[in-house]
Amino acid sequence: MLRLVVHPEHPEPRKVERAVEELRRGGVMAYPTDTVYAIGCHASDRRAIDRIYALKGMEERKPLTLLLPDLGEIARFGVVTDGAYRMMKRLVPGPYTFVLEATREVPRMVMAERNRRRTVGVRVPDHPVALALLASYGAPILSTSAVDDERVGIGDPNEVRDRYERGLDVLVDGGFTGSDVSTVVALIRDEIEILRVGKGALDALY
Repeated sequence: MLRLVVHPEHPEPRKVERAVEELRRGGVMAYPTDTVYAIGCHASDRRAIDRIYALKGMEERKPLTLLLPDLGEIARFGVVTDGAYRMMKRLVPGPYTFVLEATREVPRMVMAERNRRRTVGVRVPDHPVALALLASYGAPILSTSAVDDERVGIGDPNEVRDRYERGLDVLVDGGFTGSDVSTVVALIRDEIEILRVGKGALDALY
């Protein structure tokens, strides 16, 4: 596993590009976000996706999330109503994952069945390292949180290494993050449903 120590606020472009090279080769990467460390890969790489599921011991029915560089990219992958847009405009970037009806742009292997609808989770992290990786990569990073359980995340890069080293190709070490996972909100046809309470404040949703 390659470990790249980067500045948490001003990540070095050379190191960012080195991490992105691993993604382009089909690698699995751990990297910091504004919540906890994430584990990600290319959204259409079946082999890398399978490796992430195996690494975390996740059930196939549990979806991964598309991490995106900005609000404008969300509508490519999810159906955004006027009400959903107004909400996300206030909260993006930030510690929220939004579950939307999926568009045709979403690779089939990314989508989840929820209430008989094809849905996708999207998120724009408010973290310089994550945003630099997304900008350099030029594509979504399909990701899941590094966690001890569903609600307690891993924010220590050394713990990420100890737990996942055998399954990672690269660890982008941006220092410590928090341990609160993102708040997950379903926005289907303007109906708001809280699926997981995390770092994102609930009162900001209304």
